[in-house]
Amino acid sequence: MKKIYLLVLCFGLAASSLFAGNPDRQGEAGAAQLLMNPWAPSAGLHSLNTSSVYGVESMRINPAGLSRMTGTSVMIGYANYLQGTGLSQQSLGVASRGKGGSAIGFSIHSLDFGDVPVTTTNQPEGTGALLNISFINIGLSYSYTFEEAVSVGVTLRGVSEGTSDVSAFGFAIDAGVQYVTGEKDEFKFGLSLRNIGSRMAYGGQGLATSAPNPDPSTSYNLTFDQRAAGFEMPSVLNIGMSYDLLSGIENQRVTLIGNFTANSFSRDQLGAAMEYAFREQFIARVGYRTDMETDELTEVPLYDGLSAGASIRVPFSKGDASRSFSVDYAWRNTRIFNGTHNIGLSVSI
Repeated sequence: MKKIYLLVLCFGLAASSLFAGNPDRQGEAGAAQLLMNPWAPSAGLHSLNTSSVYGVESMRINPAGLSRMTGTSVMIGYANYLQGTGLSQQSLGVASRGKGGSAIGFSIHSLDFGDVPVTTTNQPEGTGALLNISFINIGLSYSYTFEEAVSVGVTLRGVSEGTSDVSAFGFAIDAGVQYVTGEKDEFKFGLSLRNIGSRMAYGGQGLATSAPNPDPSTSYNLTFDQRAAGFEMPSVLNIGMSYDLLSGIENQRVTLIGNFTANSFSRDQLGAAMEYAFREQFIARVGYRTDMETDELTEVPLYDGLSAGASIRVPFSKGDASRSFSVDYAWRNTRIFNGTHNIGLSVSI
C-alpha cells in the first residue's frame, strides 16, 4: 500500500508541475471536441465527478474509474450541443471488467456540424454543395484496482479532424487515479490528467492556392502550398472528492461532490454537485461550476454554471442494480443559445 500511496503522490506532483499556469497561452488550444462530454450521467454533474465516476463514462473523465464497474456495460450517448446551432455529438462506449481487478474499454465519439454550405470568393452565397466535415476521436482504455482501495487507469486516444481536402490528426493520453476509503466506501478522492498529446496541424490540398508566376517572362500560374500553424490539445487537470451521506433510510444515498479543474489554455474552474439515489434505480443530479478570476467586462464563460439531470434504471433481476437498463438525461444552461442537452441509453450485464 505504501507503493500505491507513493504512486498517487508522484502523480499529483507531476501534474501540479505541468499545470503551473501560463495565462499567455489561454485560447490557443485546438481539438475542443475533447472537452465535450457526451455522457448524460456525468454531464448532469457538469463533469465534476472525477472521484466517483465509474464504468464507460469514466473513459471521458477519469479512466481510473473503469475498473470500479462489474460485468460488461454498453453505453450510447447523444448531445445536442448549444441548441440552435445545429451541432451534435454521438458516442458509443463498451467496457468490461475481467478477473483480478482489471478492466478494458473502447469508446468512439463523433461531432456533427449539420449542413454547412460551401462558399467561395466568387460565390459567397454558396455553391450548392455542402462541406463534408469529420471530427472523430477513438479511445482505448485500461484500468486496474489494487485491493479495492486504489485504482489507476490510462486511455490512449486518436484524434481526427478535417474536411474532404484538409485534415489534422494527433494522439492523446489520459491518466487517472482514484482512492476509496471508509467503512462503506463513502469517501472518494480522484485525480485525472487529460489530453496530453502531440501537436496537431492542418494540411492537405485545400490549403493550396494559385498565384501568378513571379517571373514576368511567363504567363502561367503556380500552385503554392500554404503551411497551417500547429496547435496543442486542451490539457486539463482535475482534482476532486466526494462523500456519500447515508441518511439512515434504507436504499437511499446522497453524494456531495467537489472538484477543481486546472485548464492549460483557459481559466481554472471550481465546482460542486449533489446526487440523490433511491434504490439506485432513480437518480437525480444537480451541479454548479464557475470560472475563477473571470473579468465580466471582457470575457464571459459559455456556461452560466448550472447543470441538472436524472436517470431511471430498470434492474434485470430484483435486488441487483448492477445488471440493469438505464435511460439518462442531462441539461446544462448556457449564456447564449438554448443550452446543451444530453440523452443516453446504457445496458449493464
